[in-house]
Amino acid sequence: MAERSAGLTFRAVSAKAESLVEGIRIPLDHYIDGRRVGSEERFEVRSPIDWDSWKLAEVAGGGRAQVDLAVAAARRAFPAWAALGPEGRHEPLTRLAEAIDAAVPDLAKVECIDNGSLLEAMQLRVLPRAANNVRFFADFAVERLDEPPRTLPGGERNRVRYDPCGVVAISTPWNAPFMLATWRVGPALAAGNSVVLKPPEWAPLTCSMLGDLAAEAGLPPGVLNIVHGTGAGAGAPLTGHRDVDRVAFTGAPTTARTVYSDAAANLTPVSFELGGKSPFIVFDDADLDAAAATAAYQYDNSGQVCLAGTRLLVARGALTDFLDRFAARVQEIRVGDPRDPDTTYGPLIHPVALERVTGHVERAIAAGAKLAFGGHSLGGLYYAPTLFTDIPAGAEILRREVFGPVLTLQSFDDDHEAIELANSTEYGLAATIFTGSERRADRVSAALVAGTVWVNCFYVRDLETPFGGARDSGIGREGGRHSFDFYCDVKTVCERTALFSR
Repeated sequence: MAERSAGLTFRAVSAKAESLVEGIRIPLDHYIDGRRVGSEERFEVRSPIDWDSWKLAEVAGGGRAQVDLAVAAARRAFPAWAALGPEGRHEPLTRLAEAIDAAVPDLAKVECIDNGSLLEAMQLRVLPRAANNVRFFADFAVERLDEPPRTLPGGERNRVRYDPCGVVAISTPWNAPFMLATWRVGPALAAGNSVVLKPPEWAPLTCSMLGDLAAEAGLPPGVLNIVHGTGAGAGAPLTGHRDVDRVAFTGAPTTARTVYSDAAANLTPVSFELGGKSPFIVFDDADLDAAAATAAYQYDNSGQVCLAGTRLLVARGALTDFLDRFAARVQEIRVGDPRDPDTTYGPLIHPVALERVTGHVERAIAAGAKLAFGGHSLGGLYYAPTLFTDIPAGAEILRREVFGPVLTLQSFDDDHEAIELANSTEYGLAATIFTGSERRADRVSAALVAGTVWVNCFYVRDLETPFGGARDSGIGREGGRHSFDFYCDVKTVCERTALFSR
């Protein structure tokens, strides 16, 4: 008998340990202590490309028992992995990066089918970043983590140590599951910790493949463990586990509050990257062609990008010219099968996501917002690019994250009003500014509540710089040394060296 939970179908069946997707072997069980471990419960995974008819797999549905096994394995593996030091860990992590590089073609095919992202984007941009996430932090730990000691006025020597913290629990989202998993697995492992990773239940397949890549690279058993399942089934026992030393979570603020509560019971430090309702500000001195092209790109991945600038804020004097250019760019968008190179964006991830987007659109119309274009399904899980204008102040569509191809448009008269509109949500993840004035860019960037501000560009990342959000968009910063601040126990050693005998 099937049981439905959180949009998933569970069945108690004999485990099929693997499935073939486009001829690529996908392991479907947990990866614990260097081996595959099954579960009696399985959950069904379908492709959003053709949800009704394309069943991909039945994946192991983990619970407290599998989480306990994985955390115990991670705890056993931790001392030896930590003792290797950054130099000793560098070689296996470099091999892991190389294994990911070699697997990009297969990973791209699987992730495209599993979550509906563009195949070309996966191949050329997103998944190559996964290997770089591992490689960068392995290199950084060796080359740049040690700080030079300081001598105090009394002659004492101060040193800063970045010691591994222990077992790290990582929960990754479904919109770029493999790459975003490595964004946190990379620094956690490079710091000397062991990891338990929970993949997203809506798109778990490439994260499951990461276990085999880790084994191929020679990571010791237990250093990286993978437990599949729902947030309630596997996520809650993991983030609330007494033997977990750090919790890193990417997802929605509502879920993060539950995770925070679970971690707080053990005073476990957390790092959260959550939702966004980011402003995209176009001033009247901007390059309007560049601004319009970048604004149309906010529909990328069917709007399922937390960093997307979904609130277009345009100077009143530039509004007509911008809209003409923007509408022309939107006309070039082609929604369809993400494997087709002519497709601009593919489907929403899941029927629950389609229901959420449809609900936001219907409520916006009921609140009095004007639908400029879109606002309807294209069949299946495909949704038309949508824009709302003339929106009542305080409307939900201006305040809450839709996570779909839905943008809003507001105008402003001066810099002060632009900043006020930009900061008028509960979020603070990112912001984008288009202006021809460097002074204005600096002044407005300083006033915005956002973890990242792009000026005359978008979606550019430097792994060394801090990344994170404010307000409901997250807690903490990661990137470069900031990642090691979180994934390490940072301590100060103060030594009176004159008393050393040798």
